[in-house]
Amino acid sequence: MRGWTRIIEPWPFVLGRELAGIFAIQEWQVLNGMVRFRGHFLVEPETAMSLLTPRIEPYGYVPMIRSPEEITLIRLHPASGGSRAAWRGWPLNLVLFLATLLTTLFVGALMEGAQPLADPWALLQGVPFSASLLLILGFHELGHYLTARAYGVQVSLPYFVPLPLPPMGTMGAIIRMRSPIPNRKVLFDIGIAGPLLGLVLAVPVLAVGLMLSPVKPPSGVILQEGNSLAYLFLKWLVKGPIPEGFDVILHPMALAGWLGFFVTALNLMPLSQLDGGHIVYAVLGRGHRKVVWLFLGAMVVLFLLTRWEGWLVWVALAVGLGLRHPPPLDDLTPLDPTRRVLAVIALALLVVLITPLPFAVYEF
Repeated sequence: MRGWTRIIEPWPFVLGRELAGIFAIQEWQVLNGMVRFRGHFLVEPETAMSLLTPRIEPYGYVPMIRSPEEITLIRLHPASGGSRAAWRGWPLNLVLFLATLLTTLFVGALMEGAQPLADPWALLQGVPFSASLLLILGFHELGHYLTARAYGVQVSLPYFVPLPLPPMGTMGAIIRMRSPIPNRKVLFDIGIAGPLLGLVLAVPVLAVGLMLSPVKPPSGVILQEGNSLAYLFLKWLVKGPIPEGFDVILHPMALAGWLGFFVTALNLMPLSQLDGGHIVYAVLGRGHRKVVWLFLGAMVVLFLLTRWEGWLVWVALAVGLGLRHPPPLDDLTPLDPTRRVLAVIALALLVVLITPLPFAVYEF
């Protein structure tokens, strides 16, 4: 095959020797520091990864499998080892968290009718909203972090993003992957752990918040939250049927729980580097692009139906950030039946949590 060379040089020969009993080599190619071998596997790809990784890591490489006839050894960039790697740059994480604490307290105080700019002590009135929301977001990121660490994937501490504007006071939080994802199973587990753990807290926070929320006729100009299927059900479960002309006036804790549902739905969308994107790629591999385009079309339809500009913003962000998902090192081994069932559950959660018209302003 053109561009491929028989093994005659000692450097690829040394690396190729470590593939003995795992991969039968026919040809090799050196490209940008990578060594690509062509041939066929003698064991299952998942087994090949577990056997080969400790063999070639001492040479400064890590294996990557994207084809049944090919294995690529890529340079492994050394990182500061162990659990200390996650704490690298922690002052920035702390500053961003404190800033987000301040902005969520500010927004929460505004909801209570306080004037925190005139009276800084009024920020304390934002504690119920701020504490509830940050705990939900923190649990979400903790799910990603703990799962990644359990698999030996190096990740950063969460970066919270402050935004001193209603209704959230933040743009959420993210963590950065600092080492490659070993396989689709690990990618799936890291992706789904955040939404599931976040919901573990969001559901009781919303339920308690609804118990504290009065039911009365709305008045004045209000920012009305939208209804997802899950929110409608929980609201009916806690409050029962709402009389005509009345509505649930959300307690700040309830709004934090509602935002937890909303953020979880956004993260479950199968786009780019969102959790849903990780899940869909883990299930479908390179076929995930079809789902991405289908969902982009669905968001355009939602915009046409609801006229909420946020859907177009998400379409623009998804296209601008790119629709390609980085593959894990082992891109061949499929998910097991249990994880496929969990993927269906994740899809069901997206359906019941998504809010077609998240926000609307009404005057009563």
